[in-house]
Amino acid sequence: MNIEHLVFGDGPERVGPFSHAVRAGDFLFVTGQMPTLPEDPTRLVAGGIEAQTRQVMENLKTVLAEAGSGLERVVFARVYLVNFGDFDRMNAVYSSYFDPDRMPARTCIGVTGLAVGASVEIDLVAVA
Repeated sequence: MNIEHLVFGDGPERVGPFSHAVRAGDFLFVTGQMPTLPEDPTRLVAGGIEAQTRQVMENLKTVLAEAGSGLERVVFARVYLVNFGDFDRMNAVYSSYFDPDRMPARTCIGVTGLAVGASVEIDLVAVA
């Protein structure tokens, strides 16, 4: 199986030593995206969980587009959430990015902290 490590100049600035995505066969594994400003991985987008979730989803859309895929091709999502009190508000934003009849499979994991003080991080598996 061919494995391709993808780093995009037009993708969100990375906050660590990783590829934006890895293409393995017909699948694309997208690194968890943070709610950081695309040009500055040290700064969170202003606002609460809704703004952070929106920025994460926009960063994911950018990576998927750069890899030749899109949200409609996502088969699995993993959400990392610092405060489960934010669950419903995060879900409202997250779900607005998908066709309600074609939602990807998903796991939501409670964590004690995320890089750069983020409240949410999401990674994806998509069809390449």
